[in-house]
Amino acid sequence: MRPPAAPGLGPALLPPLLLPLLLPPLLLPPPPAAARRAPRYDPTWRSLDARPLPAWFDRAKFGIFVHWGVFSVPSFGSEWFWWYWQKEKIPTYVQFMKNNYPPNFKYEDFGPLFTAKFFNASHWADIFQASGAKYIVLTSKHHEGFTLWGSKYSWNWNAVDEGPKRDLVKELEVAIRNRTDLHFGLYYSLFEWFHPLFLEDKSRSFQQQQFPVSKMLPELYELVNKYQPEILWSDGDADAPDYYWNSTGFLAWLYNKSPVRDTVVTNDRWGYGTICKHGGYYTCSDRYNPGHLLPHKWENCMTIDKFSWGYRRDAGIDDYLTIKELVKQLVETVSCGGNLLMNIGPTHDGTISVIFEERLRQMGTWLKVNGEAIYETHPWRSQSDDITPNVWYTSKRKQKLVYAIFLEWPTSRSLFLSQPIATLGVTQIKLLGHGQPLNWTSLKPNGLLIQLPHLTFHQMPSKWGWALALTNVI
Repeated sequence: MRPPAAPGLGPALLPPLLLPLLLPPLLLPPPPAAARRAPRYDPTWRSLDARPLPAWFDRAKFGIFVHWGVFSVPSFGSEWFWWYWQKEKIPTYVQFMKNNYPPNFKYEDFGPLFTAKFFNASHWADIFQASGAKYIVLTSKHHEGFTLWGSKYSWNWNAVDEGPKRDLVKELEVAIRNRTDLHFGLYYSLFEWFHPLFLEDKSRSFQQQQFPVSKMLPELYELVNKYQPEILWSDGDADAPDYYWNSTGFLAWLYNKSPVRDTVVTNDRWGYGTICKHGGYYTCSDRYNPGHLLPHKWENCMTIDKFSWGYRRDAGIDDYLTIKELVKQLVETVSCGGNLLMNIGPTHDGTISVIFEERLRQMGTWLKVNGEAIYETHPWRSQSDDITPNVWYTSKRKQKLVYAIFLEWPTSRSLFLSQPIATLGVTQIKLLGHGQPLNWTSLKPNGLLIQLPHLTFHQMPSKWGWALALTNVI
């Protein structure tokens, strides 16, 4: 979702290397001694895009997105509540405010109501661990500008000064790193809907850079140095070009001198025109799921709630994807070389609603059985079966393994796979969670007919999809 494009974007005002030099010295902390070396990456997309993606990200396959902020207080319609209410004046949002809040109530008045009263970072971490996810991404600041840490550059509009009066980012970071094996990541919105400096820059067609110099860039440096996220998930360019945000200058520092320079992973949302073109991995759009193999590493960021990233009190049961639908999203995404980033929206008082918790735990249950076919896999020569629907393939080349993940159990217990070519006496096929070799028949001109075991519903190794491990097939 993007606000209307700004007219007349002009040429770059400042070379990327110069903009950081204009920041006050206190805003740019000196790099650690170990980082004092010649930069490996220049502040150009050509150089930055050549950086290899840290290997842990491709191995991980599955992460959790957490959209949490002041928008969790009204918890109506969308996390874009402020914009839809005050800027677009959508009638349902306007009427919601008239029906539930005093006439002079401002969005800022939601700040003290964002209490996080029941937020228990350890409990969250335990749920995330149980989900089978390998990384999480928390919205440190969404487009409303409210930071979940005590930002020096967001006076009185942050979780330490207002509302919870707690450093929520720090609490979750400590819990994740102490209690789980997940990688800790942070989302950060470049722009803020109603920040006066941003609006002034926008009114001048981004020919000046007051907002990035005084707010966005110092905040990003602070965020990275203080919490050392292994994913930096940028968003919200507001149709401003990357040179306005000095994205290449910041990323050169991130890759060369930051405390996470060797492990940090970034996405592709660093300015107008960079999405699906520049950055560490591609997101291309929200809920992006192309259904075919891409030449570049990508991520499908999507929501359990079909219509919102933030928590909604007005959501109905049919608004949530079922676990079967979520497993399908994961399998399709991974078979095509992507990672799945599955979003939940906690409440304003810091609880994860039971339907989100149930979905996360269900995914963990499925992955305990079938994770071998997901984690640390690679795309195979075919991503899906040409004949049998809802069959997707992954592989582990070194182990000479191909996995066929099928989402519908055939009533005949005979599963036809058109893609693998097997060799009698060499190929072995097992159902994950069952373990015993299965009988199969090679068909002409190609394909396999596999006899699945006779199992009752309660004997099934999993409920929402199954995986076959095929050894020595081509």
